[in-house]
Amino acid sequence: MDELTIHEILARALLAGRIPAGTKLGEHQLAEVFGVSRERVRKVLHRLGHERLLNLVKNRGAFAIEPDPREARMVYEARRILEGGIVAHLCDHLTDAQAVRLREHMEAEEAALRAGDRATWIRLSGTFHLMLAEMTENAIIVRQAQELVGRTVMLVTFYEPDSASACGCDEHRSICRAVTARERSKAIKAMSSHLSLVETRLRPRPFSGPGVSLDVVLVEELEAHYARSGNAP
Repeated sequence: MDELTIHEILARALLAGRIPAGTKLGEHQLAEVFGVSRERVRKVLHRLGHERLLNLVKNRGAFAIEPDPREARMVYEARRILEGGIVAHLCDHLTDAQAVRLREHMEAEEAALRAGDRATWIRLSGTFHLMLAEMTENAIIVRQAQELVGRTVMLVTFYEPDSASACGCDEHRSICRAVTARERSKAIKAMSSHLSLVETRLRPRPFSGPGVSLDVVLVEELEAHYARSGNAP
């Protein structure tokens, strides 16, 4: 099994909130589940750590993140400042090709929402914001966006109710419409409103799968992956 597939399976399980916060993802255990070397697993865990989907603790290993809702206010304030500037810039510089990419991305978000695939929607939601940053073609802005978006992905996973996904998708659509129409003030307002609403929707919720071992979760995710891809294990 290649690293991309392992990454996809682990990311889906984490973004779906199926792995309790604090759970250790041991290299040996994962290598056995996926039938690969520990070195390959280690590379995937480092990537997930870089994406802030896992905590990498020196000399201890990788652990499922327990997001801290206390930092939400500062992080979302920083995102409003940065991403308001991003959409303002894009209203003046967006290319036709970039506008097409944004519309195609919205179609993918809406498809995930219709399918009830929350993990994919959360991933696409983060990608939407990073895509906007990348369209500025400014490496410093991209790095800042990656840091801030990464710090909120697991907050959304654990603290935003499932029903809020439809709201988030509608809000992204409003941002997309304003940016592609080059309506600067509307785009800034839509982005600021969206990030504020996400922040207000964050509420603690119980973990949905108590008592299920990590092995069982991963085997189920592995089977679901093969079912989606149409390939046999």
